[in-house]
Amino acid sequence: MPSLRSRLRTLAVATFGRRALKAVLYGVIAFPLALVGFFLTLVGLAFGGALSVTTLGLWLLAATVRGSLALGALQRGLARRLLGLEIEQPSAGDGGKGVLGWRRGILLDRTGWRAVGCALLTPFTAVFAYAAVVIGYVYGVLFTLHPLLKRWNYNTVHTTDGTTHHSSTHHVSLEFFGYQLDSWPRWLIPFTAGLLLLAVAPLLLRYALGPHRALLTVLLGPDAATRRIRTLEETRARAVDDAAATLRRIERDLHDGTQARLVALAMHLTLIRELVTAGAAADRVLTAVDTAQGNATQAITDLRHLVKGIHPPVLDEGLHAALTTLAADSALPVTLTTDIGTRPTPAVETIAYFCAAELLANATKHAHATAAAVDVTARDGILRLRVTDDGQGGAMIGAGSGLTGLLARVRTVDGTLTCDSPHGGPTVVTVELPHT
Repeated sequence: MPSLRSRLRTLAVATFGRRALKAVLYGVIAFPLALVGFFLTLVGLAFGGALSVTTLGLWLLAATVRGSLALGALQRGLARRLLGLEIEQPSAGDGGKGVLGWRRGILLDRTGWRAVGCALLTPFTAVFAYAAVVIGYVYGVLFTLHPLLKRWNYNTVHTTDGTTHHSSTHHVSLEFFGYQLDSWPRWLIPFTAGLLLLAVAPLLLRYALGPHRALLTVLLGPDAATRRIRTLEETRARAVDDAAATLRRIERDLHDGTQARLVALAMHLTLIRELVTAGAAADRVLTAVDTAQGNATQAITDLRHLVKGIHPPVLDEGLHAALTTLAADSALPVTLTTDIGTRPTPAVETIAYFCAAELLANATKHAHATAAAVDVTARDGILRLRVTDDGQGGAMIGAGSGLTGLLARVRTVDGTLTCDSPHGGPTVVTVELPHT
Protein backbone atom coordinates (compact mmCIF):
# COMPACT_ATOMS: atom_id res chain seq x y z
CA MET A 1 0.00 0.00 0.00
CA PRO A 2 1.35 3.46 -0.85
CA SER A 3 2.29 5.57 2.15
CA LEU A 4 0.59 8.83 3.08
CA ARG A 5 3.65 10.78 1.98
CA SER A 6 3.61 9.21 -1.50
CA ARG A 7 -0.10 9.89 -1.82
CA LEU A 8 0.39 13.52 -0.86
CA ARG A 9 3.26 13.80 -3.32
CA THR A 10 1.11 12.33 -6.10
CA LEU A 11 -1.72 14.73 -5.23
CA ALA A 12 0.67 17.67 -5.21
CA VAL A 13 2.10 16.73 -8.61
CA ALA A 14 -1.39 16.25 -10.06
CA THR A 15 -2.52 19.64 -8.72
CA PHE A 16 0.59 21.78 -9.00
CA GLY A 17 2.72 19.85 -11.47
CA ARG A 18 4.00 21.39 -14.66
CA ARG A 19 1.21 19.95 -16.79
CA ALA A 20 -1.48 21.06 -14.35
CA LEU A 21 -0.08 24.57 -14.05
CA LYS A 22 0.10 24.90 -17.83
CA ALA A 23 -3.60 24.00 -18.00
CA VAL A 24 -4.30 26.57 -15.28
CA LEU A 25 -2.39 29.22 -17.22
CA TYR A 26 -4.40 28.38 -20.32
CA GLY A 27 -7.66 28.63 -18.39
CA VAL A 28 -6.64 32.07 -17.11
CA ILE A 29 -5.53 33.35 -20.53
CA ALA A 30 -8.17 31.80 -22.77
CA PHE A 31 -11.22 33.62 -21.40
CA PRO A 32 -9.88 37.22 -21.57
CA LEU A 33 -8.41 36.49 -24.99
CA ALA A 34 -11.75 35.11 -26.14
CA LEU A 35 -13.56 38.20 -24.82
CA VAL A 36 -11.22 40.55 -26.69
CA GLY A 37 -11.61 38.54 -29.88
CA PHE A 38 -15.38 38.39 -29.46
CA PHE A 39 -15.67 42.15 -28.99
CA LEU A 40 -13.38 43.07 -31.91
CA THR A 41 -14.99 40.53 -34.24
CA LEU A 42 -18.51 41.61 -33.33
CA VAL A 43 -17.67 45.29 -33.82
CA GLY A 44 -15.95 44.55 -37.14
CA LEU A 45 -18.90 42.53 -38.42
CA ALA A 46 -21.42 45.13 -37.26
CA PHE A 47 -19.70 48.10 -38.87
CA GLY A 48 -18.63 46.09 -41.91
CA GLY A 49 -22.15 44.81 -42.44
CA ALA A 50 -23.63 48.27 -42.02
CA LEU A 51 -21.18 49.69 -44.55
CA SER A 52 -21.15 46.67 -46.85
CA VAL A 53 -22.73 48.69 -49.67
CA THR A 54 -19.52 50.69 -49.78
CA THR A 55 -15.95 49.70 -50.47
CA LEU A 56 -14.97 50.59 -46.90
CA GLY A 57 -17.44 48.04 -45.54
CA LEU A 58 -15.99 45.24 -47.65
CA TRP A 59 -12.47 46.11 -46.54
CA LEU A 60 -13.62 46.17 -42.93
CA LEU A 61 -15.23 42.74 -43.30
CA ALA A 62 -12.08 41.36 -44.92
CA ALA A 63 -9.95 42.80 -42.12
CA THR A 64 -12.28 41.23 -39.54
CA VAL A 65 -12.03 37.81 -41.18
CA ARG A 66 -8.26 38.14 -41.43
CA GLY A 67 -8.08 39.14 -37.78
CA SER A 68 -10.15 36.09 -36.84
CA LEU A 69 -7.71 33.89 -38.72
CA ALA A 70 -4.82 35.45 -36.79
CA LEU A 71 -6.71 34.95 -33.53
CA GLY A 72 -7.34 31.34 -34.48
CA ALA A 73 -3.64 30.79 -35.16
CA LEU A 74 -2.84 32.25 -31.73
CA GLN A 75 -5.41 29.99 -30.07
CA ARG A 76 -4.02 26.93 -31.86
CA GLY A 77 -0.53 27.85 -30.66
CA LEU A 78 -1.65 28.31 -27.06
CA ALA A 79 -3.60 25.04 -27.12
CA ARG A 80 -0.57 23.21 -28.49
CA ARG A 81 1.92 24.65 -26.01
CA LEU A 82 -0.21 24.65 -22.86
CA LEU A 83 -2.68 21.81 -23.41
CA GLY A 84 -0.76 19.56 -25.80
CA LEU A 85 -3.71 19.79 -28.21
CA GLU A 86 -2.52 19.41 -31.78
CA ILE A 87 -4.93 21.10 -34.21
CA GLU A 88 -3.99 20.70 -37.84
CA GLN A 89 -3.77 23.98 -39.69
CA PRO A 90 -6.55 24.33 -42.29
CA SER A 91 -5.79 25.00 -45.91
CA ALA A 92 -5.56 28.65 -46.88
CA GLY A 93 -7.90 29.99 -49.52
CA ASP A 94 -6.75 30.80 -53.01
CA GLY A 95 -6.03 34.50 -53.16
CA GLY A 96 -6.23 36.35 -56.44
CA LYS A 97 -3.76 38.83 -57.81
CA GLY A 98 -3.50 42.23 -56.22
CA VAL A 99 -5.24 43.69 -53.21
CA LEU A 100 -8.70 43.21 -54.71
CA GLY A 101 -7.97 39.57 -55.34
CA TRP A 102 -6.73 39.23 -51.76
CA ARG A 103 -9.93 40.79 -50.43
CA ARG A 104 -12.10 38.57 -52.60
CA GLY A 105 -10.19 35.46 -51.53
CA ILE A 106 -10.55 36.38 -47.85
CA LEU A 107 -14.28 37.03 -48.09
CA LEU A 108 -14.99 33.81 -50.01
CA ASP A 109 -12.77 31.57 -47.88
CA ARG A 110 -14.75 29.14 -45.73
CA THR A 111 -11.82 28.75 -43.37
CA GLY A 112 -11.91 32.45 -42.52
CA TRP A 113 -15.62 32.45 -41.73
CA ARG A 114 -15.21 29.34 -39.59
CA ALA A 115 -12.55 31.29 -37.67
CA VAL A 116 -15.06 34.14 -37.29
CA GLY A 117 -17.58 31.69 -35.85
CA CYS A 118 -14.93 30.40 -33.47
CA ALA A 119 -14.12 33.94 -32.30
CA LEU A 120 -17.81 34.54 -31.56
CA LEU A 121 -18.31 31.26 -29.69
CA THR A 122 -15.12 30.76 -27.69
CA PRO A 123 -16.12 33.06 -24.78
CA PHE A 124 -19.05 30.77 -24.03
CA THR A 125 -16.75 27.73 -23.74
CA ALA A 126 -13.63 29.38 -22.25
CA VAL A 127 -15.69 30.73 -19.35
CA PHE A 128 -16.08 27.19 -17.98
CA ALA A 129 -12.31 26.76 -17.75
CA TYR A 130 -11.94 30.18 -16.14
CA ALA A 131 -14.62 29.33 -13.58
CA ALA A 132 -12.93 25.99 -12.88
CA VAL A 133 -9.63 27.76 -12.17
CA VAL A 134 -11.31 30.24 -9.82
CA ILE A 135 -13.33 27.61 -7.97
CA GLY A 136 -10.74 24.87 -7.84
CA TYR A 137 -7.48 26.75 -7.46
CA VAL A 138 -8.21 30.27 -6.20
CA TYR A 139 -10.81 29.31 -3.62
CA GLY A 140 -8.94 26.11 -2.86
CA VAL A 141 -5.79 28.05 -1.96
CA LEU A 142 -7.72 30.72 -0.02
CA PHE A 143 -9.67 28.17 2.02
CA THR A 144 -6.58 26.10 2.71
CA LEU A 145 -4.63 29.14 3.89
CA HIS A 146 -7.56 30.58 5.85
CA PRO A 147 -5.92 29.94 9.25
CA LEU A 148 -3.00 32.12 8.09
CA LEU A 149 -5.04 34.73 6.20
CA LYS A 150 -7.81 35.20 8.73
CA ARG A 151 -6.22 38.42 10.00
CA TRP A 152 -4.77 41.36 8.14
CA ASN A 153 -1.54 42.59 9.59
CA TYR A 154 -2.85 46.09 10.00
CA ASN A 155 -5.29 48.68 8.69
CA THR A 156 -3.97 51.97 7.35
CA VAL A 157 -5.85 55.07 8.57
CA HIS A 158 -5.14 58.55 7.13
CA THR A 159 -5.79 61.57 9.34
CA THR A 160 -6.55 65.13 8.35
CA ASP A 161 -3.08 66.39 9.23
CA GLY A 162 -1.47 64.10 6.67
CA THR A 163 -0.02 61.65 9.14
CA THR A 164 -0.62 57.95 8.87
CA HIS A 165 -1.65 55.73 11.75
CA HIS A 166 -1.90 51.96 11.84
CA SER A 167 -4.77 50.53 13.75
CA SER A 168 -4.88 47.15 15.42
CA THR A 169 -5.41 44.01 13.39
CA HIS A 170 -8.63 43.72 11.47
CA HIS A 171 -10.43 40.38 11.58
CA VAL A 172 -11.49 38.71 8.33
CA SER A 173 -13.67 35.71 9.10
CA LEU A 174 -15.91 33.25 7.32
CA GLU A 175 -19.39 32.18 8.34
CA PHE A 176 -20.81 28.69 8.01
CA PHE A 177 -24.48 28.27 8.93
CA GLY A 178 -24.17 31.31 11.17
CA TYR A 179 -21.00 30.19 12.92
CA GLN A 180 -17.84 32.29 12.71
CA LEU A 181 -14.93 30.18 11.45
CA ASP A 182 -12.31 32.28 13.21
CA SER A 183 -11.12 29.98 15.96
CA TRP A 184 -9.81 26.47 16.48
CA PRO A 185 -11.16 23.88 15.62
CA ARG A 186 -13.57 25.66 13.28
CA TRP A 187 -10.64 26.51 11.02
CA LEU A 188 -10.64 22.87 9.97
CA ILE A 189 -13.85 23.39 7.96
CA PRO A 190 -12.42 25.83 5.35
CA PHE A 191 -9.03 24.10 5.54
CA THR A 192 -10.59 20.72 4.65
CA ALA A 193 -12.81 22.30 2.00
CA GLY A 194 -9.75 23.94 0.44
CA LEU A 195 -7.84 20.65 0.32
CA LEU A 196 -10.83 18.95 -1.32
CA LEU A 197 -11.11 21.73 -3.90
CA LEU A 198 -7.40 21.47 -4.72
CA ALA A 199 -7.69 17.68 -4.99
CA VAL A 200 -10.51 17.83 -7.54
CA ALA A 201 -9.26 20.99 -9.30
CA PRO A 202 -7.30 19.18 -12.10
CA LEU A 203 -10.24 16.91 -12.87
CA LEU A 204 -12.67 19.83 -12.75
CA LEU A 205 -10.48 21.85 -15.10
CA ARG A 206 -10.08 18.93 -17.49
CA TYR A 207 -13.82 18.49 -17.87
CA ALA A 208 -14.36 22.24 -18.07
CA LEU A 209 -11.89 22.44 -20.96
CA GLY A 210 -13.69 19.69 -22.88
CA PRO A 211 -16.20 21.88 -24.75
CA HIS A 212 -13.52 24.48 -25.50
CA ARG A 213 -11.12 21.89 -26.90
CA ALA A 214 -13.88 20.42 -29.06
CA LEU A 215 -14.88 23.84 -30.39
CA LEU A 216 -11.30 24.74 -31.34
CA THR A 217 -10.75 21.38 -33.02
CA VAL A 218 -13.93 21.63 -35.08
CA LEU A 219 -13.71 25.28 -36.15
CA LEU A 220 -9.97 25.96 -36.29
CA GLY A 221 -8.93 22.69 -37.90
CA PRO A 222 -9.68 21.48 -41.42
CA ASP A 223 -13.25 20.46 -42.12
CA ALA A 224 -14.23 16.88 -42.86
CA ALA A 225 -14.03 17.31 -46.64
CA THR A 226 -10.57 18.88 -46.49
CA ARG A 227 -9.32 16.24 -44.07
CA ARG A 228 -10.66 13.53 -46.36
CA ILE A 229 -8.94 15.07 -49.38
CA ARG A 230 -5.66 15.30 -47.48
CA THR A 231 -5.95 11.68 -46.41
CA LEU A 232 -6.62 10.56 -49.96
CA GLU A 233 -3.69 12.59 -51.25
CA GLU A 234 -1.36 11.13 -48.63
CA THR A 235 -2.52 7.57 -49.16
CA ARG A 236 -2.26 7.94 -52.93
CA ALA A 237 1.26 9.31 -52.64
CA ARG A 238 2.25 6.52 -50.26
CA ALA A 239 0.67 3.90 -52.51
CA VAL A 240 2.63 5.24 -55.49
CA ASP A 241 5.85 5.28 -53.47
CA ASP A 242 5.17 1.77 -52.18
CA ALA A 243 4.50 0.50 -55.68
CA ALA A 244 7.70 2.13 -56.95
CA ALA A 245 9.71 0.65 -54.08
CA THR A 246 8.21 -2.78 -54.78
CA LEU A 247 9.11 -2.57 -58.46
CA ARG A 248 12.68 -1.54 -57.59
CA ARG A 249 12.97 -4.44 -55.16
CA ILE A 250 11.67 -6.91 -57.73
CA GLU A 251 14.04 -5.55 -60.35
CA ARG A 252 16.98 -5.74 -57.93
CA ASP A 253 16.14 -9.28 -56.84
CA LEU A 254 15.72 -10.43 -60.43
CA HIS A 255 18.93 -8.75 -61.56
CA ASP A 256 21.14 -9.71 -58.64
CA GLY A 257 19.68 -13.13 -57.87
CA THR A 258 17.56 -14.99 -60.37
CA GLN A 259 19.06 -13.48 -63.51
CA ALA A 260 22.62 -14.24 -62.37
CA ARG A 261 21.71 -17.85 -61.60
CA LEU A 262 19.95 -18.29 -64.95
CA VAL A 263 23.03 -16.92 -66.74
CA ALA A 264 25.21 -19.36 -64.82
CA LEU A 265 22.79 -22.15 -65.74
CA ALA A 266 23.06 -21.25 -69.41
CA MET A 267 26.86 -21.19 -69.19
CA HIS A 268 26.97 -24.62 -67.55
CA LEU A 269 24.58 -26.05 -70.16
CA THR A 270 26.94 -24.72 -72.84
CA LEU A 271 29.85 -26.33 -70.99
CA ILE A 272 27.99 -29.63 -70.77
CA ARG A 273 27.36 -29.55 -74.52
CA GLU A 274 31.04 -28.89 -75.21
CA LEU A 275 32.08 -31.69 -72.84
CA VAL A 276 29.69 -34.15 -74.44
CA THR A 277 30.80 -33.12 -77.96
CA ALA A 278 34.46 -33.48 -77.01
CA GLY A 279 33.83 -36.92 -75.50
CA ALA A 280 34.91 -35.84 -72.00
CA ALA A 281 34.91 -38.20 -69.09
CA ALA A 282 31.59 -38.98 -67.48
CA ASP A 283 32.59 -37.59 -64.07
CA ARG A 284 33.37 -34.17 -65.57
CA VAL A 285 30.04 -34.13 -67.37
CA LEU A 286 28.18 -35.17 -64.20
CA THR A 287 29.93 -32.47 -62.18
CA ALA A 288 28.82 -29.83 -64.68
CA VAL A 289 25.28 -31.28 -64.67
CA ASP A 290 25.14 -31.15 -60.84
CA THR A 291 26.28 -27.54 -60.85
CA ALA A 292 23.68 -26.61 -63.47
CA GLN A 293 21.01 -28.44 -61.51
CA GLY A 294 21.93 -26.54 -58.33
CA ASN A 295 21.71 -23.22 -60.15
CA ALA A 296 18.33 -24.16 -61.57
CA THR A 297 17.03 -25.22 -58.12
CA GLN A 298 18.27 -22.04 -56.50
CA ALA A 299 16.72 -19.93 -59.28
CA ILE A 300 13.38 -21.62 -58.68
CA THR A 301 13.69 -20.96 -54.94
CA ASP A 302 14.49 -17.30 -55.56
CA LEU A 303 11.47 -16.97 -57.83
CA ARG A 304 9.24 -18.54 -55.21
CA HIS A 305 10.45 -16.07 -52.55
CA LEU A 306 9.97 -13.22 -55.01
CA VAL A 307 6.40 -14.26 -55.81
CA LYS A 308 5.68 -14.79 -52.12
CA GLY A 309 6.78 -11.23 -51.41
CA ILE A 310 4.31 -9.91 -54.00
CA HIS A 311 1.35 -12.15 -53.22
CA PRO A 312 1.73 -15.29 -51.08
CA PRO A 313 0.23 -18.23 -53.01
CA VAL A 314 -1.20 -19.62 -49.78
CA LEU A 315 -3.59 -16.64 -49.70
CA ASP A 316 -5.47 -18.27 -52.56
CA GLU A 317 -6.74 -20.73 -49.97
CA GLY A 318 -7.97 -17.95 -47.69
CA LEU A 319 -6.67 -15.76 -44.91
CA HIS A 320 -7.06 -18.44 -42.24
CA ALA A 321 -4.83 -20.89 -44.13
CA ALA A 322 -2.25 -18.15 -44.84
CA LEU A 323 -2.09 -17.06 -41.20
CA THR A 324 -1.88 -20.68 -40.06
CA THR A 325 1.17 -21.19 -42.27
CA LEU A 326 2.64 -17.90 -41.06
CA ALA A 327 2.15 -18.87 -37.41
CA ALA A 328 3.72 -22.28 -38.00
CA ASP A 329 6.79 -20.70 -39.65
CA SER A 330 7.22 -18.03 -36.95
CA ALA A 331 10.16 -18.17 -34.57
CA LEU A 332 7.72 -17.54 -31.70
CA PRO A 333 4.96 -19.80 -30.42
CA VAL A 334 1.88 -18.12 -31.88
CA THR A 335 -1.71 -18.64 -30.78
CA LEU A 336 -4.04 -18.05 -33.73
CA THR A 337 -7.75 -17.34 -33.39
CA THR A 338 -9.89 -16.57 -36.43
CA ASP A 339 -13.57 -15.83 -36.85
CA ILE A 340 -14.07 -14.87 -40.48
CA GLY A 341 -17.66 -14.89 -41.59
CA THR A 342 -17.55 -13.33 -45.06
CA ARG A 343 -14.27 -13.71 -46.89
CA PRO A 344 -12.61 -10.32 -47.43
CA THR A 345 -11.43 -9.03 -50.78
CA PRO A 346 -7.99 -10.19 -52.01
CA ALA A 347 -6.50 -6.73 -51.42
CA VAL A 348 -7.66 -6.67 -47.79
CA GLU A 349 -6.46 -10.24 -47.23
CA THR A 350 -3.03 -9.34 -48.60
CA ILE A 351 -2.72 -6.26 -46.36
CA ALA A 352 -3.85 -8.22 -43.30
CA TYR A 353 -1.36 -11.00 -44.06
CA PHE A 354 1.61 -8.67 -44.47
CA CYS A 355 0.60 -6.71 -41.34
CA ALA A 356 0.55 -9.94 -39.32
CA ALA A 357 3.91 -11.00 -40.78
CA GLU A 358 5.53 -7.63 -40.00
CA LEU A 359 4.13 -7.48 -36.48
CA LEU A 360 5.32 -10.99 -35.66
CA ALA A 361 8.74 -10.11 -37.04
CA ASN A 362 8.79 -6.98 -34.84
CA ALA A 363 7.84 -9.06 -31.80
CA THR A 364 10.84 -11.31 -32.44
CA LYS A 365 13.47 -8.75 -33.45
CA HIS A 366 12.60 -5.64 -31.44
CA ALA A 367 10.33 -6.64 -28.55
CA HIS A 368 12.24 -9.85 -27.68
CA ALA A 369 8.93 -11.55 -26.96
CA THR A 370 8.58 -15.18 -25.95
CA ALA A 371 5.02 -15.68 -27.23
CA ALA A 372 2.47 -13.95 -29.42
CA ALA A 373 -1.21 -14.17 -30.24
CA VAL A 374 -3.03 -13.32 -33.45
CA ASP A 375 -6.77 -12.72 -33.34
CA VAL A 376 -8.72 -12.07 -36.55
CA THR A 377 -12.42 -11.35 -36.91
CA ALA A 378 -14.38 -10.30 -39.97
CA ARG A 379 -17.86 -9.12 -39.12
CA ASP A 380 -20.15 -6.28 -40.20
CA GLY A 381 -17.88 -5.18 -43.02
CA ILE A 382 -14.79 -4.75 -40.78
CA LEU A 383 -11.81 -7.08 -40.66
CA ARG A 384 -10.07 -6.65 -37.32
CA LEU A 385 -6.56 -8.02 -36.82
CA ARG A 386 -5.07 -7.90 -33.32
CA VAL A 387 -1.51 -9.02 -32.66
CA THR A 388 -0.38 -9.27 -29.03
CA ASP A 389 3.08 -10.11 -27.72
CA ASP A 390 4.61 -10.31 -24.24
CA GLY A 391 7.75 -8.39 -25.16
CA GLN A 392 9.38 -5.37 -23.56
CA GLY A 393 6.91 -2.87 -25.03
CA GLY A 394 7.69 0.73 -25.88
CA ALA A 395 6.68 0.44 -29.54
CA MET A 396 5.41 3.66 -31.11
CA ILE A 397 4.20 4.60 -34.56
CA GLY A 398 6.97 6.54 -36.22
CA ALA A 399 9.73 5.22 -33.93
CA GLY A 400 11.40 3.08 -36.60
CA SER A 401 9.62 -0.17 -35.71
CA GLY A 402 7.98 -0.58 -39.11
CA LEU A 403 4.59 0.57 -37.81
CA THR A 404 4.70 3.71 -39.94
CA GLY A 405 4.95 1.66 -43.10
CA LEU A 406 2.12 -0.58 -41.97
CA LEU A 407 -0.04 2.46 -41.22
CA ALA A 408 0.65 3.80 -44.71
CA ARG A 409 -0.33 0.47 -46.26
CA VAL A 410 -3.47 0.22 -44.11
CA ARG A 411 -4.60 3.74 -44.98
CA THR A 412 -4.60 2.94 -48.70
CA VAL A 413 -7.89 1.11 -48.08
CA ASP A 414 -9.18 3.57 -45.42
CA GLY A 415 -8.08 1.33 -42.59
CA THR A 416 -6.77 2.25 -39.16
CA LEU A 417 -3.87 1.05 -37.01
CA THR A 418 -3.53 1.62 -33.28
CA CYS A 419 -0.71 0.61 -30.97
CA ASP A 420 -0.91 0.14 -27.21
CA SER A 421 2.59 -0.64 -25.97
CA PRO A 422 3.49 0.55 -22.45
CA HIS A 423 7.07 0.08 -21.31
CA GLY A 424 7.40 -3.42 -19.95
CA GLY A 425 4.70 -4.74 -22.26
CA PRO A 426 2.52 -6.21 -23.45
CA THR A 427 2.21 -4.75 -26.92
CA VAL A 428 -1.18 -4.83 -28.62
CA VAL A 429 -1.47 -3.64 -32.22
CA THR A 430 -4.94 -3.50 -33.75
CA VAL A 431 -5.57 -3.15 -37.48
CA GLU A 432 -9.07 -2.49 -38.80
CA LEU A 433 -9.78 -2.84 -42.51
CA PRO A 434 -13.10 -2.34 -44.33
CA HIS A 435 -13.79 -5.21 -46.69
CA THR A 436 -17.19 -4.47 -48.20
